[in-house]
Amino acid sequence: MTELPERTDRKLGLVIDLDTCVGCHACVVACKGWNTENYGAPLADADAYGADPVGAFLNRVHSYEVQPESGPAQLVHFPKSCLHCDDAPCVTVCPTGASYKRGEDGIVLVNEADCIGCGLCAWACPYGAREMDPAEGVMKKCTLCVDRIYNENLAPEDREPACVRTCPAGARHFGDLGDPESAVSQLVESRGGMDLMPEQGTKPVNKYLPPRPKDDQIDVLAPLLEPVAEEPRGFLGWLDRALEKL
Repeated sequence: MTELPERTDRKLGLVIDLDTCVGCHACVVACKGWNTENYGAPLADADAYGADPVGAFLNRVHSYEVQPESGPAQLVHFPKSCLHCDDAPCVTVCPTGASYKRGEDGIVLVNEADCIGCGLCAWACPYGAREMDPAEGVMKKCTLCVDRIYNENLAPEDREPACVRTCPAGARHFGDLGDPESAVSQLVESRGGMDLMPEQGTKPVNKYLPPRPKDDQIDVLAPLLEPVAEEPRGFLGWLDRALEKL
């Protein structure tokens, strides 16, 4: 079995704002595109446009309708991928050492050359974040785009996970959650960031920011729907007056 490092120098991970995520799936598409063509053995797809398509995704977005104790129901979009847990059961259960957690940055990875596709890590993960590549028969997962974040050939603004770089709503944030002064740690502190299923004891590095309560008395679109003029002017005003006389 694989052993976890006693400590990691950093805790790279994601902070996902459930209040901001609009469920557009741009992060899913960006993740699929980047990982199909790059790191390690790429995600394999077969018969993509046929009757029986086969493929793998490392990032998904689920949508739920939530009814608060007061106020209207809310639609919450919930992105989910590997949470790079401090106490990752997917690592300790691996019989070949293929799954491992890096001591330098805390990222959980899979050495696909050693993976035998037994699926034990998928059974051990309480979040369902592992994905068996059906074409290659090995386990794959979110790598935090390790081939992007350390790639000096990319512009500095591109050295972050593809999902973070692509999110049009700014709902995904990337950084060192082991540094209390980092931007992501400050965001978690200010917004009451939370762990997913803390009762599992996995100590996930990724955090979620809860959705803010919605006020059903406020119509945010109302100011945008007000008429720009009480009466039509110019040519349209003349046309309106002419038509009234017919």
